[in-house]
Amino acid sequence: MFNEMMRAEIWLQDHLDSQQGIEDLASRLGYSTSQVRRRFKQCFGLSPSAYRDSLRLEKAARLLAFTPFSIQTIATRCGYQNHSAFSRAFQRYHNQTPRQYRQALRVKLHHNPYCQGHGGNPPEFEICNTPSRQALVTRLYRKERSHPLGMLRKWTHHAKGVESLPERLRQGHTIALMHNIPLPSDMERIDVGPIVNGNEAPGIAIPASFRLLNLPAQQHACVKLEAMEVIPDIVEYLVCEGLPKQSLHASGDAVQVEWGTKGILVRLPVQPA
Repeated sequence: MFNEMMRAEIWLQDHLDSQQGIEDLASRLGYSTSQVRRRFKQCFGLSPSAYRDSLRLEKAARLLAFTPFSIQTIATRCGYQNHSAFSRAFQRYHNQTPRQYRQALRVKLHHNPYCQGHGGNPPEFEICNTPSRQALVTRLYRKERSHPLGMLRKWTHHAKGVESLPERLRQGHTIALMHNIPLPSDMERIDVGPIVNGNEAPGIAIPASFRLLNLPAQQHACVKLEAMEVIPDIVEYLVCEGLPKQSLHASGDAVQVEWGTKGILVRLPVQPA
């Protein structure tokens, strides 16, 4: 049951800007709407509609923090049909209006230890044009008191069905898509697994808890690291100071973290300002 509800949760995330309802999700899964609501709430503690509302408002917070998009544009991208409905929902969830949230968070970001005037040596980064790739990923959810970065180091201990993967994949180059870094989240989720070559993907028996994810060609700000603990500070620095100097901003898409025998690489999706 959990694998099916995980697919349901991923479907909700992928359709935040859509007006498709739970009936569409139930039809896709082959269940009645009442079965989907009951089983989803057993797994995630919320109804599918309430869970999607929370995802929409967390996405809105990321876009407000990391992009220059107008509030109306952000509302539309998060599935709201008008500005006022979005603002009311956002204020109920975050206890601030979208404008107040954006202003307060930008002040906080500029107190990052790497930002100018606050000490620390700014990290070196380069803008990379990353080609399209594929990864075989499973979704991890933060457990009580666990830290998302700590989960990455031992992802194979947390992932169901990982023992079915070939050894070369379990021990190979790994990627994680972190949907909430560096902002806090009540629904921490990470997609993690090995990067696969396009020609080997068709021959892999994919475990039920994994899926083949197509990563599109994209422009990234790339930073090489020695430790995962600094990832949130690095992302904050790029957003508040590093990218604006190059007339760029974060796109709001998930931060990509890759690691293997050659160390750790953070890729932050960017686009022109």
